[in-house]
Amino acid sequence: MQARLILLPALTVVSIAAELPVRTVVLYKHGVGFFERSGELRSGEGARLDFKATDMNDVLKSLTIVDKSGKVTGLRYDSSEPLERKLADFPFKLTGNMPLAHLVDQLKGARIALRLGQRTVEGAIVGARIAPAEPNKPERELVTVLADAGGMTIVDLAAVTEIRFPDPAIDRQIKDYMAALTSARSKEKKSLYIDSTDDRARAVSVAYMLPSPVWKSSYRLVFPATGDPVLEGWAIVDNTTGEDWTKVNLALVSGRPVSFLSRLYEPVFRQRQYASLPEEEMPPPVVHMARTAPAAAGAVGGVPRTMETIDMAVMTGKTESTVAVNTAAAERGELFEYRFNAPVTVRKSESAMLPFLQEKITARKLLIYSDTSRRHPMNAAELTNSTGKTLDGGPITAFDGGVYAGEALMETFKANDKRLISYATDLGTVINITPESGDSIVRELKLNRGLLTLRSAIRETTTYAIRNIDAKPKTLIVEHPFGPESKVISPKPVETTNARHRFEVKLAPSAEHQLAVVLETHQEEIQQISSFTPDQLEIYLRNPVLTPAARRALEQIAAKKRDIATAAGNAKQMLAEIEELDRDQQRTRQNIGSLNNVAGQQDQVQRYARQLAERDARLDTLRAQAAQFRRTQSTLESELNGLIESAAF
Repeated sequence: MQARLILLPALTVVSIAAELPVRTVVLYKHGVGFFERSGELRSGEGARLDFKATDMNDVLKSLTIVDKSGKVTGLRYDSSEPLERKLADFPFKLTGNMPLAHLVDQLKGARIALRLGQRTVEGAIVGARIAPAEPNKPERELVTVLADAGGMTIVDLAAVTEIRFPDPAIDRQIKDYMAALTSARSKEKKSLYIDSTDDRARAVSVAYMLPSPVWKSSYRLVFPATGDPVLEGWAIVDNTTGEDWTKVNLALVSGRPVSFLSRLYEPVFRQRQYASLPEEEMPPPVVHMARTAPAAAGAVGGVPRTMETIDMAVMTGKTESTVAVNTAAAERGELFEYRFNAPVTVRKSESAMLPFLQEKITARKLLIYSDTSRRHPMNAAELTNSTGKTLDGGPITAFDGGVYAGEALMETFKANDKRLISYATDLGTVINITPESGDSIVRELKLNRGLLTLRSAIRETTTYAIRNIDAKPKTLIVEHPFGPESKVISPKPVETTNARHRFEVKLAPSAEHQLAVVLETHQEEIQQISSFTPDQLEIYLRNPVLTPAARRALEQIAAKKRDIATAAGNAKQMLAEIEELDRDQQRTRQNIGSLNNVAGQQDQVQRYARQLAERDARLDTLRAQAAQFRRTQSTLESELNGLIESAAF
């Protein structure tokens, strides 16, 4: 029979915990949501909130509690201390398929009660071991007990039907060990408890932030056959919290406030240094905290809201859209909020699509051409936000004259701002492009401390040949790209973005047009003027942008460089002649050495000797001249450096 480990029950006091339902949900565009719970707590009752373990950091960072009539005495929540650290405090270990004898052996000295059939052995644990298998005997788990009845008793655990530890402390330790293992297996949910000592019922409100899916917006832009265009907005919200939102106050906020993660839930341990004190008594080290200024009292007040209720129906020919929009729109600092006036219900693991906008909007149909790799522009619209509200970014489906016209993407834009959207290709307009580049024109020359700064400009002309095939007038917006160092010469753009000029062209029915865009690109180049040759400087001297003073300075530098070049050329020529004479002298000396060993060649030897003497004199003269040229070159270079250092224009 297998042994059973029986743990004595310990008294556990569990306070009554109420659950506060979700009342308000505010969703943002940056991955968090604001949740508010409220309800009534009875006398002596606390509250319990359950969260995902991964959400606890945000909860602890943002949690606020309002209990107007009662007293909140504290907050408790399930710890996230690592299991290994929790188990390290216990005087025993339970691992894997560890034999029972190993657990009992770790409790040496503890009292134990072993039931074997009709009798019970009680006493103190001396030790436990596993007896190896013998012939005709299997491996056995044995425990040695110092029995209360006297003597030591060896008990085979296989014969034990029940094991008890009479010591409540050991019983509690084993229970806590098991509870820690169980808690580690349920990592998903963590509970937070709000404690209170109040003896009467009261209303409690709890608010916090949680990671939440971004709410999404989509629009319908309707161009009716007659009348003003209408923009209809729908919000898509996802409930991933694991509980129902039943008749909650729902608000959607457009904007992206700063939000980040802080490690508040996980315990943080620091490695401390060991410190020892001398034998004589000394005061321990003290770190004095900085003085903290008293907190200023803050006032709590309401924020006025601009309320607007919308209930409109739009008929769009073949497409009929009838929605009831009931939202309040209001600025919230730099953010914008849409708050639904009627309660909203979204079940857990479900999503909802809610209308939040239906407004007439100022819109102008036109064409946009921005992709130069294509021949056709796009059907588009220029939207002016005349709704008085911030329009969140999202996809737009366009309907024109009651039929589907295409789709576009729109960025978030504020009231009275403008946006261009394009939703289809206009095959009735063809555009061909001819680019042309002009020569570089020097606009400015500057010299300072030897650095020559050259600012030049290149004019580029791009011609757009536009043909309107359709027998109706059109308005075309051409978006022409430009670089950071360029400016438009002609024509004047109607608008300019960070990277494009926009030019508007009125297209007559079945007609051809040309748009010539002239841009001037500015370039700046900085070089050491000492690296220029006289010929290169001569090119700059012909530039009409030079002032008379600048021209004189460059002419002096160019003249000095020519003098240096002349001196350097003369010295080089002298050195070449010296090298040639040195080679002649070496050959002559070799000839003399050969003739000295031949009889009757004394006259020739004398002639070679006279040549050597004449060439040595010439070499002395050349070396002196070369040295003079080098000195002249050095002097000229010093003078050039002075000119360059002092020249400025």
